[in-house]
Amino acid sequence: MKEKNLIPQELIESKILLIRGKKVLLDRDLAVLYNVETRTLKQAVKRNPKRFPNDFMFELTEEEFNNWRSQFVTSKADKMGLRYPPFAFTENGVAMLSSILNSERAIMVNIQIMRAFTRLRELWGSQEELRRKLEQMEKKYDEQFKVVFKAIRQLMAPPVKTKRKIGFDLKEQQARYGIKKFQRG
Repeated sequence: MKEKNLIPQELIESKILLIRGKKVLLDRDLAVLYNVETRTLKQAVKRNPKRFPNDFMFELTEEEFNNWRSQFVTSKADKMGLRYPPFAFTENGVAMLSSILNSERAIMVNIQIMRAFTRLRELWGSQEELRRKLEQMEKKYDEQFKVVFKAIRQLMAPPVKTKRKIGFDLKEQQARYGIKKFQRG
């Protein structure tokens, strides 16, 4: 029997966040993946509290919630719908969700989510292994290679996101094209 992927793997992986040092999926993202309302998912979890210890699921603190909202939620409609801090589910918590959301879709989506967590763990593990090997090589070789190692480290670092201004900036355009200001005589 050939399995079909309901959701692109990249979409699932993009929803996995690092909060409190743990890889998690938020309740609202899981609700979309499972095709249920967030409120329905939260109610199911609250009816089964013994299945979700703190290492399976936790609620974001008010500070985490405000930071998350300011970083990730941009549309006005999204902000209006977020009154309560979301639940964050670890990999084990997501696995437990399939036992309380007993539908065919929940089972199939959970399989995809587990594969996404596994794939990310493998990717992050290989990067960690590469970092350790690089440190060993750095210790082994002399000063002339420090520049090379520094450049490699910069390439391995995650990109820094910078906000670009929207709109036309006259000073920037003048500087870019070497245009001098017009002076009135």
